[in-house]
Amino acid sequence: MKKYSLFLLLSALCIGTAAGQPSLKDIEGSWSGVLKTIAGDLNLVLHFTMTEADTISATLDSPDQGAKGIPCGRVSLEDDTVCADIPVIKGQYKGVYDGDSLLRGTWTQLGRSYEMTLRRGAAPVTYNRPQEPEPPYPYRVEEVTFHNAAEDFDLAGTLTLPEGDGPFPAVVLITGSGPQDRDETIFMHKPFLVIADHLTRNGIAVLRYDDRGTGKSKGRMNDATTLTLADDAEAAVTYLLLRPEIDRNKVGLAGHSEGGMIAPIVASRNSHIAFIVSLAGPGVKGYDILLQQARDILTATGASEAEISETTATNSRLFKMAVEVQDQRQFAKDAMAWYGSELDKQGLGVEERKEKMTAFTQGLVSVNNPWMRYFIDTDPSQFWAGVKCPVLAMNGEKDLQVNCGINLPAIKGAVIKGGNRKIKTVAIPGLNHLFQTADKGSPDEYVKIGETFSPAALDIITDWIRKTLKMR
Repeated sequence: MKKYSLFLLLSALCIGTAAGQPSLKDIEGSWSGVLKTIAGDLNLVLHFTMTEADTISATLDSPDQGAKGIPCGRVSLEDDTVCADIPVIKGQYKGVYDGDSLLRGTWTQLGRSYEMTLRRGAAPVTYNRPQEPEPPYPYRVEEVTFHNAAEDFDLAGTLTLPEGDGPFPAVVLITGSGPQDRDETIFMHKPFLVIADHLTRNGIAVLRYDDRGTGKSKGRMNDATTLTLADDAEAAVTYLLLRPEIDRNKVGLAGHSEGGMIAPIVASRNSHIAFIVSLAGPGVKGYDILLQQARDILTATGASEAEISETTATNSRLFKMAVEVQDQRQFAKDAMAWYGSELDKQGLGVEERKEKMTAFTQGLVSVNNPWMRYFIDTDPSQFWAGVKCPVLAMNGEKDLQVNCGINLPAIKGAVIKGGNRKIKTVAIPGLNHLFQTADKGSPDEYVKIGETFSPAALDIITDWIRKTLKMR
Protein backbone atom coordinates (compact mmCIF):
# COMPACT_ATOMS: atom_id res chain seq x y z
CA MET A 1 0.00 0.00 0.00
CA LYS A 2 0.97 3.55 -0.45
CA LYS A 3 2.52 4.66 2.73
CA TYR A 4 0.05 6.58 4.93
CA SER A 5 1.36 10.12 5.51
CA LEU A 6 1.08 10.93 9.21
CA PHE A 7 0.91 14.65 8.43
CA LEU A 8 1.57 16.92 5.48
CA LEU A 9 4.36 19.23 6.51
CA LEU A 10 4.46 22.98 6.09
CA SER A 11 4.86 25.20 3.02
CA ALA A 12 5.34 28.47 4.88
CA LEU A 13 6.73 29.04 8.34
CA CYS A 14 6.14 32.42 9.96
CA ILE A 15 7.64 33.22 13.34
CA GLY A 16 6.44 36.45 14.97
CA THR A 17 8.32 38.24 17.73
CA ALA A 18 7.33 39.93 20.93
CA ALA A 19 10.42 40.13 23.14
CA GLY A 20 12.19 42.69 20.95
CA GLN A 21 12.79 42.39 17.24
CA PRO A 22 15.40 39.71 16.57
CA SER A 23 18.11 39.91 13.96
CA LEU A 24 18.85 37.18 11.46
CA LYS A 25 21.78 36.14 13.66
CA ASP A 26 19.32 35.63 16.54
CA ILE A 27 17.40 33.12 14.44
CA GLU A 28 20.43 31.26 13.10
CA GLY A 29 20.77 27.69 14.33
CA SER A 30 18.51 24.69 14.85
CA TRP A 31 15.07 24.84 16.45
CA SER A 32 13.12 21.72 17.37
CA GLY A 33 9.64 20.96 18.62
CA VAL A 34 6.81 18.45 18.71
CA LEU A 35 3.78 19.03 16.51
CA LYS A 36 0.70 17.43 18.08
CA THR A 37 -1.83 16.63 15.34
CA ILE A 38 -4.94 14.50 14.99
CA ALA A 39 -2.73 11.95 13.24
CA GLY A 40 -0.21 11.82 16.09
CA ASP A 41 2.90 13.64 17.26
CA LEU A 42 5.70 14.66 14.90
CA ASN A 43 9.18 15.80 15.87
CA LEU A 44 10.24 18.68 13.60
CA VAL A 45 13.56 20.49 13.31
CA LEU A 46 14.23 23.74 11.43
CA HIS A 47 17.83 24.62 10.60
CA PHE A 48 18.52 28.32 9.85
CA THR A 49 21.90 29.18 8.32
CA MET A 50 23.45 32.56 7.49
CA THR A 51 24.75 32.88 3.93
CA GLU A 52 27.77 34.76 2.62
CA ALA A 53 25.40 37.48 1.42
CA ASP A 54 24.17 38.03 5.00
CA THR A 55 20.80 36.51 4.22
CA ILE A 56 19.46 33.34 5.83
CA SER A 57 18.48 29.98 4.38
CA ALA A 58 16.70 27.06 6.00
CA THR A 59 16.05 23.34 5.80
CA LEU A 60 13.51 21.16 7.57
CA ASP A 61 13.85 17.71 9.15
CA SER A 62 10.99 15.41 10.11
CA PRO A 63 12.85 12.61 11.94
CA ASP A 64 9.71 10.56 12.57
CA GLN A 65 9.10 10.36 8.83
CA GLY A 66 12.74 9.78 7.95
CA ALA A 67 12.89 13.12 6.10
CA LYS A 68 16.00 15.27 6.38
CA GLY A 69 17.24 18.41 4.67
CA ILE A 70 13.96 19.40 3.03
CA PRO A 71 14.93 22.68 1.30
CA CYS A 72 13.10 25.83 2.29
CA GLY A 73 12.46 28.59 -0.21
CA ARG A 74 12.52 32.29 0.66
CA VAL A 75 13.52 33.08 4.25
CA SER A 76 13.14 36.65 5.46
CA LEU A 77 12.92 38.82 8.56
CA GLU A 78 10.41 41.66 8.18
CA ASP A 79 9.51 43.80 11.16
CA ASP A 80 8.77 41.28 13.90
CA THR A 81 8.17 38.25 11.71
CA VAL A 82 10.51 35.63 10.35
CA CYS A 83 9.11 33.76 7.32
CA ALA A 84 10.58 30.62 5.79
CA ASP A 85 8.82 29.36 2.69
CA ILE A 86 8.87 25.61 1.89
CA PRO A 87 7.25 25.24 -1.54
CA VAL A 88 6.99 21.44 -1.66
CA ILE A 89 4.68 21.20 1.38
CA LYS A 90 1.74 23.22 2.67
CA GLY A 91 1.20 24.95 6.04
CA GLN A 92 2.08 27.92 8.20
CA TYR A 93 3.58 28.52 11.61
CA LYS A 94 3.24 31.84 13.43
CA GLY A 95 5.08 32.23 16.68
CA VAL A 96 6.56 34.61 19.21
CA TYR A 97 10.31 34.98 19.62
CA ASP A 98 10.70 34.49 23.37
CA GLY A 99 14.24 35.45 24.26
CA ASP A 100 17.05 33.33 22.89
CA SER A 101 15.65 29.86 23.48
CA LEU A 102 11.96 29.65 22.55
CA LEU A 103 9.62 30.30 19.64
CA ARG A 104 6.02 30.06 20.80
CA GLY A 105 3.29 29.81 18.22
CA THR A 106 0.59 28.09 16.22
CA TRP A 107 0.94 25.82 13.23
CA THR A 108 -1.97 26.13 10.76
CA GLN A 109 -2.62 23.76 7.87
CA LEU A 110 -5.70 23.05 5.76
CA GLY A 111 -7.86 25.02 8.18
CA ARG A 112 -6.60 23.21 11.29
CA SER A 113 -4.42 24.88 13.91
CA TYR A 114 -1.99 23.32 16.36
CA GLU A 115 -0.05 25.00 19.13
CA MET A 116 3.66 24.38 18.85
CA THR A 117 6.75 25.59 20.66
CA LEU A 118 10.19 25.42 19.08
CA ARG A 119 13.23 25.28 21.33
CA ARG A 120 16.72 26.23 20.29
CA GLY A 121 18.85 23.18 19.70
CA ALA A 122 18.20 19.86 18.04
CA ALA A 123 19.08 16.83 20.11
CA PRO A 124 19.19 13.68 17.95
CA VAL A 125 15.89 11.79 17.91
CA THR A 126 16.73 8.18 18.70
CA TYR A 127 14.53 5.11 18.42
CA ASN A 128 14.82 1.77 20.15
CA ARG A 129 15.01 -1.03 17.57
CA PRO A 130 16.08 -4.08 19.62
CA GLN A 131 15.33 -6.63 16.89
CA GLU A 132 17.71 -5.16 14.32
CA PRO A 133 20.55 -7.68 13.92
CA GLU A 134 24.19 -6.65 13.99
CA PRO A 135 27.24 -8.42 12.57
CA PRO A 136 28.95 -10.76 12.81
CA TYR A 137 26.14 -12.95 11.45
CA PRO A 138 26.07 -16.75 11.70
CA TYR A 139 25.51 -16.94 7.94
CA ARG A 140 26.94 -15.62 4.68
CA VAL A 141 25.95 -12.20 3.31
CA GLU A 142 26.51 -11.43 -0.37
CA GLU A 143 25.82 -8.28 -2.40
CA VAL A 144 24.31 -9.33 -5.74
CA THR A 145 22.88 -7.90 -8.95
CA PHE A 146 20.43 -9.51 -11.35
CA HIS A 147 18.83 -8.50 -14.64
CA ASN A 148 15.27 -7.62 -15.55
CA ALA A 149 15.21 -8.83 -19.15
CA ALA A 150 11.69 -7.51 -19.79
CA GLU A 151 12.82 -3.89 -19.44
CA ASP A 152 16.61 -4.36 -19.67
CA PHE A 153 18.00 -3.03 -16.39
CA ASP A 154 19.78 -4.41 -13.33
CA LEU A 155 18.50 -4.66 -9.79
CA ALA A 156 20.72 -4.84 -6.71
CA GLY A 157 20.13 -6.74 -3.52
CA THR A 158 21.45 -8.83 -0.66
CA LEU A 159 21.52 -12.62 -0.61
CA THR A 160 21.89 -14.29 2.77
CA LEU A 161 22.92 -17.96 2.76
CA PRO A 162 22.95 -20.37 5.71
CA GLU A 163 26.29 -21.90 6.66
CA GLY A 164 27.05 -25.09 4.78
CA ASP A 165 27.10 -26.30 1.20
CA GLY A 166 23.39 -26.44 0.48
CA PRO A 167 21.45 -26.57 -1.69
CA PHE A 168 19.13 -24.44 0.43
CA PRO A 169 15.48 -23.53 0.09
CA ALA A 170 15.11 -19.83 -0.65
CA VAL A 171 12.62 -17.00 -0.54
CA VAL A 172 12.47 -13.68 -2.39
CA LEU A 173 11.16 -10.80 -0.26
CA ILE A 174 8.94 -8.30 -2.15
CA THR A 175 8.34 -4.85 -0.69
CA GLY A 176 5.16 -2.84 -0.32
CA SER A 177 4.18 0.09 -2.53
CA GLY A 178 6.31 3.09 -3.27
CA PRO A 179 10.09 3.14 -3.75
CA GLN A 180 11.52 0.90 -1.02
CA ASP A 181 15.04 -0.19 -0.24
CA ARG A 182 15.97 -3.85 0.24
CA ASP A 183 15.26 -3.68 3.99
CA GLU A 184 11.85 -2.09 3.35
CA THR A 185 12.98 0.70 5.68
CA ILE A 186 9.96 2.53 7.05
CA PHE A 187 9.66 4.81 10.08
CA MET A 188 13.18 3.86 11.17
CA HIS A 189 12.30 0.14 11.07
CA LYS A 190 13.94 -2.44 8.78
CA PRO A 191 11.41 -5.30 8.69
CA PHE A 192 12.98 -7.16 5.75
CA LEU A 193 16.37 -7.16 7.48
CA VAL A 194 14.72 -8.71 10.54
CA ILE A 195 12.79 -11.28 8.47
CA ALA A 196 15.85 -12.23 6.39
CA ASP A 197 17.95 -12.67 9.52
CA HIS A 198 15.37 -14.90 11.18
CA LEU A 199 14.78 -17.11 8.13
CA THR A 200 18.47 -17.49 7.29
CA ARG A 201 19.27 -18.51 10.88
CA ASN A 202 16.67 -21.24 10.33
CA GLY A 203 18.23 -22.68 7.18
CA ILE A 204 16.40 -20.66 4.51
CA ALA A 205 18.31 -18.46 2.03
CA VAL A 206 16.80 -15.01 1.43
CA LEU A 207 17.12 -12.56 -1.44
CA ARG A 208 15.91 -9.02 -0.77
CA TYR A 209 16.45 -6.18 -3.25
CA ASP A 210 16.16 -2.43 -3.76
CA ASP A 211 13.08 -1.49 -5.78
CA ARG A 212 13.73 -0.21 -9.29
CA GLY A 213 15.15 3.32 -9.24
CA THR A 214 15.95 3.01 -5.53
CA GLY A 215 19.27 2.46 -3.77
CA LYS A 216 21.64 0.62 -6.12
CA SER A 217 18.93 -0.65 -8.48
CA LYS A 218 18.47 0.80 -11.94
CA GLY A 219 15.21 1.33 -13.81
CA ARG A 220 12.41 3.85 -13.37
CA MET A 221 9.50 3.79 -10.95
CA ASN A 222 7.55 6.65 -12.57
CA ASP A 223 5.33 4.65 -14.91
CA ALA A 224 5.53 1.31 -13.12
CA THR A 225 2.42 -0.62 -12.07
CA THR A 226 2.02 -3.66 -9.86
CA LEU A 227 2.02 -5.77 -13.02
CA THR A 228 5.36 -4.44 -14.29
CA LEU A 229 6.89 -4.64 -10.80
CA ALA A 230 6.14 -8.37 -10.92
CA ASP A 231 8.82 -8.61 -13.62
CA ASP A 232 11.38 -7.44 -11.04
CA ALA A 233 10.37 -10.15 -8.58
CA GLU A 234 10.39 -12.77 -11.31
CA ALA A 235 13.90 -11.66 -12.31
CA ALA A 236 14.97 -12.29 -8.70
CA VAL A 237 13.55 -15.81 -8.90
CA THR A 238 15.35 -16.47 -12.20
CA TYR A 239 18.60 -15.37 -10.59
CA LEU A 240 18.16 -17.73 -7.63
CA LEU A 241 17.43 -20.66 -9.93
CA LEU A 242 20.92 -20.20 -11.42
CA ARG A 243 22.71 -20.27 -8.08
CA PRO A 244 24.20 -23.69 -7.24
CA GLU A 245 23.64 -23.10 -3.50
CA ILE A 246 19.86 -22.88 -4.05
CA ASP A 247 17.45 -25.81 -4.32
CA ARG A 248 15.60 -25.08 -7.59
CA ASN A 249 12.52 -26.93 -6.35
CA LYS A 250 12.19 -24.90 -3.17
CA VAL A 251 12.15 -21.22 -4.17
CA GLY A 252 9.25 -19.18 -2.83
CA LEU A 253 7.99 -15.62 -2.51
CA ALA A 254 7.09 -13.52 0.52
CA GLY A 255 5.46 -10.18 -0.22
CA HIS A 256 4.33 -7.44 2.13
CA SER A 257 1.31 -5.28 1.30
CA GLU A 258 1.55 -4.60 -2.48
CA GLY A 259 4.24 -7.27 -2.51
CA GLY A 260 1.47 -9.65 -1.43
CA MET A 261 -0.25 -8.91 -4.75
CA ILE A 262 2.94 -9.14 -6.80
CA ALA A 263 3.63 -12.64 -5.43
CA PRO A 264 0.49 -14.30 -6.89
CA ILE A 265 1.03 -12.50 -10.22
CA VAL A 266 4.43 -14.18 -10.47
CA ALA A 267 3.28 -17.55 -9.13
CA SER A 268 0.26 -17.68 -11.44
CA ARG A 269 2.57 -17.60 -14.48
CA ASN A 270 5.74 -19.27 -13.17
CA SER A 271 5.61 -22.94 -12.22
CA HIS A 272 8.95 -22.75 -10.40
CA ILE A 273 7.39 -20.98 -7.40
CA ALA A 274 7.25 -23.48 -4.54
CA PHE A 275 5.25 -21.41 -2.03
CA ILE A 276 3.87 -17.95 -1.24
CA VAL A 277 3.75 -16.03 2.03
CA SER A 278 1.39 -13.06 1.79
CA LEU A 279 1.96 -10.48 4.53
CA ALA A 280 -1.05 -8.15 4.59
CA GLY A 281 -1.51 -8.68 0.87
CA PRO A 282 -4.60 -7.58 -1.11
CA GLY A 283 -7.44 -9.97 -1.81
CA VAL A 284 -9.90 -7.42 -3.22
CA LYS A 285 -9.64 -4.46 -5.58
CA GLY A 286 -7.68 -1.42 -4.50
CA TYR A 287 -10.92 0.55 -4.77
CA ASP A 288 -12.36 -1.40 -1.85
CA ILE A 289 -9.09 -1.50 0.10
CA LEU A 290 -8.61 2.28 -0.04
CA LEU A 291 -12.18 3.12 0.94
CA GLN A 292 -11.97 0.75 3.91
CA GLN A 293 -8.51 2.08 4.78
CA ALA A 294 -9.75 5.67 4.94
CA ARG A 295 -12.71 4.68 7.09
CA ASP A 296 -10.58 2.64 9.50
CA ILE A 297 -7.87 5.30 9.90
CA LEU A 298 -10.33 8.18 10.25
CA THR A 299 -12.22 6.22 12.89
CA ALA A 300 -8.99 5.56 14.80
CA THR A 301 -8.12 9.27 14.75
CA GLY A 302 -11.51 10.28 16.14
CA ALA A 303 -13.18 11.66 13.00
CA SER A 304 -16.96 12.07 13.07
CA GLU A 305 -19.27 9.83 11.08
CA ALA A 306 -20.19 12.84 8.93
CA GLU A 307 -16.50 13.41 8.05
CA ILE A 308 -16.03 9.71 7.32
CA SER A 309 -19.10 9.57 5.08
CA GLU A 310 -18.08 12.68 3.16
CA THR A 311 -14.54 11.38 2.65
CA THR A 312 -15.83 7.99 1.51
CA ALA A 313 -18.23 9.51 -1.00
CA THR A 314 -15.60 11.88 -2.40
CA ASN A 315 -12.93 9.19 -2.69
CA SER A 316 -15.35 6.76 -4.28
CA ARG A 317 -16.26 9.22 -7.02
CA LEU A 318 -12.62 10.23 -7.54
CA PHE A 319 -11.47 6.61 -7.89
CA LYS A 320 -14.22 5.81 -10.39
CA MET A 321 -13.38 8.87 -12.48
CA ALA A 322 -9.68 7.88 -12.50
CA VAL A 323 -10.58 4.55 -14.07
CA GLU A 324 -13.11 6.01 -16.51
CA VAL A 325 -10.87 8.86 -17.75
CA GLN A 326 -7.43 7.52 -18.67
CA ASP A 327 -6.00 10.78 -19.98
CA GLN A 328 -4.32 12.40 -16.96
CA ARG A 329 -4.92 16.02 -17.96
CA GLN A 330 -8.57 15.42 -18.82
CA PHE A 331 -9.10 13.49 -15.60
CA ALA A 332 -7.64 16.35 -13.51
CA LYS A 333 -9.82 18.88 -15.35
CA ASP A 334 -13.00 16.80 -14.98
CA ALA A 335 -12.33 15.99 -11.33
CA MET A 336 -11.73 19.63 -10.35
CA ALA A 337 -14.87 20.71 -12.18
CA TRP A 338 -16.95 18.01 -10.49
CA TYR A 339 -15.68 18.78 -7.00
CA GLY A 340 -16.11 22.51 -7.53
CA SER A 341 -19.76 21.95 -8.40
CA GLU A 342 -20.17 19.79 -5.28
CA LEU A 343 -18.79 22.58 -3.10
CA ASP A 344 -21.11 25.08 -4.78
CA LYS A 345 -24.06 23.09 -3.41
CA GLN A 346 -22.78 23.35 0.16
CA GLY A 347 -22.77 27.14 0.45
CA LEU A 348 -19.37 27.23 2.17
CA GLY A 349 -17.45 30.27 3.32
CA VAL A 350 -14.30 31.30 1.47
CA GLU A 351 -11.84 29.75 3.94
CA GLU A 352 -13.71 26.47 4.35
CA ARG A 353 -14.08 26.11 0.60
CA LYS A 354 -10.37 26.80 0.14
CA GLU A 355 -9.53 24.19 2.77
CA LYS A 356 -11.64 21.51 1.12
CA MET A 357 -10.38 22.31 -2.38
CA THR A 358 -6.75 22.15 -1.21
CA ALA A 359 -7.28 18.75 0.40
CA PHE A 360 -9.07 17.47 -2.71
CA THR A 361 -6.27 18.68 -4.97
CA GLN A 362 -3.72 16.78 -2.92
CA GLY A 363 -5.83 13.63 -3.17
CA LEU A 364 -6.23 14.14 -6.91
CA VAL A 365 -2.47 14.28 -7.41
CA SER A 366 -1.97 11.02 -5.52
CA VAL A 367 -4.57 9.25 -7.67
CA ASN A 368 -3.62 10.63 -11.09
CA ASN A 369 -0.90 8.14 -12.08
CA PRO A 370 -0.64 4.72 -13.80
CA TRP A 371 0.19 2.83 -10.59
CA MET A 372 -2.92 3.98 -8.76
CA ARG A 373 -5.22 3.42 -11.74
CA TYR A 374 -4.04 -0.16 -12.02
CA PHE A 375 -4.29 -0.76 -8.29
CA ILE A 376 -7.80 0.68 -7.99
CA ASP A 377 -9.23 -1.31 -10.87
CA THR A 378 -7.45 -4.67 -10.67
CA ASP A 379 -8.98 -7.63 -8.86
CA PRO A 380 -6.21 -9.76 -7.25
CA SER A 381 -8.51 -12.79 -7.22
CA GLN A 382 -7.73 -13.42 -10.89
CA PHE A 383 -4.10 -14.06 -9.91
CA TRP A 384 -4.80 -15.91 -6.69
CA ALA A 385 -7.04 -18.30 -8.62
CA GLY A 386 -4.07 -19.22 -10.80
CA VAL A 387 -1.74 -20.06 -7.90
CA LYS A 388 -1.12 -23.79 -7.55
CA CYS A 389 1.58 -23.81 -4.85
CA PRO A 390 0.97 -23.72 -1.07
CA VAL A 391 -0.06 -20.31 0.30
CA LEU A 392 0.23 -18.76 3.76
CA ALA A 393 -1.76 -15.52 3.98
CA MET A 394 -1.30 -13.47 7.16
CA ASN A 395 -2.74 -10.23 8.50
CA GLY A 396 -2.73 -8.36 11.76
CA GLU A 397 -6.21 -7.94 13.20
CA LYS A 398 -5.39 -4.27 13.88
CA ASP A 399 -4.22 -3.60 10.33
CA LEU A 400 -5.90 -0.33 9.29
CA GLN A 401 -4.29 -0.22 5.85
CA VAL A 402 -5.20 -3.64 4.46
CA ASN A 403 -8.21 -4.76 6.45
CA CYS A 404 -7.93 -8.44 7.33
CA GLY A 405 -11.70 -8.90 7.52
CA ILE A 406 -12.21 -8.32 3.80
CA ASN A 407 -8.86 -9.43 2.36
CA LEU A 408 -8.03 -12.75 4.01
CA PRO A 409 -11.37 -14.39 3.12
CA ALA A 410 -11.06 -13.08 -0.44
CA ILE A 411 -7.60 -14.61 -0.85
CA LYS A 412 -8.71 -17.95 0.54
CA GLY A 413 -11.84 -18.02 -1.59
CA ALA A 414 -9.95 -17.22 -4.80
CA VAL A 415 -7.21 -19.81 -4.18
CA ILE A 416 -9.78 -22.55 -3.47
CA LYS A 417 -11.91 -21.51 -6.45
CA GLY A 418 -8.85 -22.05 -8.62
CA GLY A 419 -8.67 -25.66 -7.41
CA ASN A 420 -5.89 -25.21 -4.86
CA ARG A 421 -6.73 -26.25 -1.30
CA LYS A 422 -3.18 -25.73 0.02
CA ILE A 423 -4.07 -22.40 1.63
CA LYS A 424 -3.71 -21.30 5.24
CA THR A 425 -4.91 -17.92 6.51
CA VAL A 426 -3.91 -16.41 9.84
CA ALA A 427 -5.31 -13.25 11.45
CA ILE A 428 -3.02 -12.41 14.35
CA PRO A 429 -4.55 -10.50 17.29
CA GLY A 430 -2.92 -7.23 18.31
CA LEU A 431 -0.77 -6.71 15.20
CA ASN A 432 -0.87 -3.76 12.79
CA HIS A 433 -0.03 -3.44 9.09
CA LEU A 434 3.70 -3.77 9.80
CA PHE A 435 3.09 -6.81 12.05
CA GLN A 436 4.01 -4.88 15.17
CA THR A 437 2.19 -5.35 18.47
CA ALA A 438 0.07 -2.20 18.51
CA ASP A 439 -2.52 -0.29 20.51
CA LYS A 440 -4.95 1.03 17.89
CA GLY A 441 -3.08 -0.03 14.77
CA SER A 442 -2.96 3.57 13.52
CA PRO A 443 0.01 4.50 11.29
CA ASP A 444 1.06 7.22 13.73
CA GLU A 445 2.11 4.42 16.11
CA TYR A 446 4.59 2.78 13.72
CA VAL A 447 7.60 4.91 14.59
CA LYS A 448 6.92 4.82 18.34
CA ILE A 449 6.80 1.03 18.65
CA GLY A 450 10.16 -0.57 19.39
CA GLU A 451 9.17 -3.91 17.93
CA THR A 452 9.94 -4.12 14.21
CA PHE A 453 8.19 -7.43 13.45
CA SER A 454 6.32 -9.65 15.86
CA PRO A 455 8.46 -12.63 17.00
CA ALA A 456 5.30 -14.73 17.00
CA ALA A 457 4.64 -13.81 13.36
CA LEU A 458 8.26 -14.63 12.47
CA ASP A 459 7.85 -18.07 14.01
CA ILE A 460 4.59 -18.70 12.14
CA ILE A 461 6.26 -17.87 8.83
CA THR A 462 9.38 -19.94 9.53
CA ASP A 463 7.55 -22.97 10.90
CA TRP A 464 5.09 -22.98 7.98
CA ILE A 465 7.85 -22.78 5.34
CA ARG A 466 9.89 -25.53 7.00
CA LYS A 467 6.83 -27.79 7.30
CA THR A 468 5.67 -27.05 3.75
CA LEU A 469 9.09 -27.84 2.31
CA LYS A 470 9.56 -30.86 4.63
CA MET A 471 12.77 -29.44 6.07
CA ARG A 472 14.32 -31.41 8.93
